[in-house]
Amino acid sequence: MQYFIGIVPPEDIKKRILKFQQQWGNNDLFNVVEPHITVKAQGGLTSDKDWLTKVKIVSKSFSSFHVSLNEPKYFGESVLYLSVDSENIDELHREIVNVVAPEHNLIKKYMELEDYVPHLTLGQTNFGLTSKELKDIGDNAVRELSPYPTFEVNFIRVYQEVEANKYIKHLDIPLQNRL
Repeated sequence: MQYFIGIVPPEDIKKRILKFQQQWGNNDLFNVVEPHITVKAQGGLTSDKDWLTKVKIVSKSFSSFHVSLNEPKYFGESVLYLSVDSENIDELHREIVNVVAPEHNLIKKYMELEDYVPHLTLGQTNFGLTSKELKDIGDNAVRELSPYPTFEVNFIRVYQEVEANKYIKHLDIPLQNRL
């Protein structure tokens, strides 16, 4: 059983992104997990959940903050995503990775710490799309998803894998609310 931690956009933004993703019949990403920005990938988030208490402590002391979604970008030719701007998301990521303390090879595998790029995935070749379709979707995203929204983050969501390539909400953890 695997876990990861993410930020969920508000319901109206999430619905807009889902509607956009569903325009491509072979884009299966929305059947894997809801639109989100990963804050902490699977590495070190073990089934014993000892890490959960540590993550709650970080969250309790971390203030709410804003995130802005921005123009589409790519990881190579296999992943299309909306870029993310926020000074605080990198700090939250670092604090959670540091308390979970995964092994160095897991930090590298999941592109964390200095390799971390906050993003909201729109589609990827691992979930049904071709590289050409990703380019087409990226062009459409510029037209259909802009202006790109900014929203407040006041909680993080722990996702749990319930079957292969299917993640659902396990728990929401509030951040300290100072905005």
